[in-house]
Amino acid sequence: MKYCSSCGGDITHRIPEGEDRHRHVCDGCETIHYQNPCIIAGCIPVYQNQVLLCRRAIEPAYGYWTLPAGFMENGETMLEGAMRECVEEANAHLHSLELYSMIDIPHINQVYVFFRGELAKPEFSPGIESLEVELFEEQQIPWQDIAFPSVKKTLRQFFKDRESGIFPVRTDAIRRK
Repeated sequence: MKYCSSCGGDITHRIPEGEDRHRHVCDGCETIHYQNPCIIAGCIPVYQNQVLLCRRAIEPAYGYWTLPAGFMENGETMLEGAMRECVEEANAHLHSLELYSMIDIPHINQVYVFFRGELAKPEFSPGIESLEVELFEEQQIPWQDIAFPSVKKTLRQFFKDRESGIFPVRTDAIRRK
């Protein structure tokens, strides 16, 4: 960031008075421009013994498989964002959604939140951001072609929890190695 979006003044990267970390601060009007983590809201769509995955038609990870998920929009709840992404990417509607996992990824400033939900019927089709969508049994999942570590971690935990039928809310973090 070089210029202030409030007044057009020059920006300095410094620790403002009363703060404990570097921020982008306008030298003219003293506006502090906060940059905070992005929230990615998504779903684990389940039908009987299968999970619905989307093969990405966009970068990053074009052609790789993922759960329907994406950045939250202003003015929506996390649940609304997760359901919107499921419709946008898979034309799938879920019911009985329950919070399932939250994964922090501090080195890229992202937080992933997934809800577990049921497909009423196996009706879905690729949305504009998907090449294809498909239901997978656990043993059919193309693990080597899963797009993101957060999705792989969520799926692996989901299948472990499914064995017991108990789905506690999971929290985890993925840190840079």
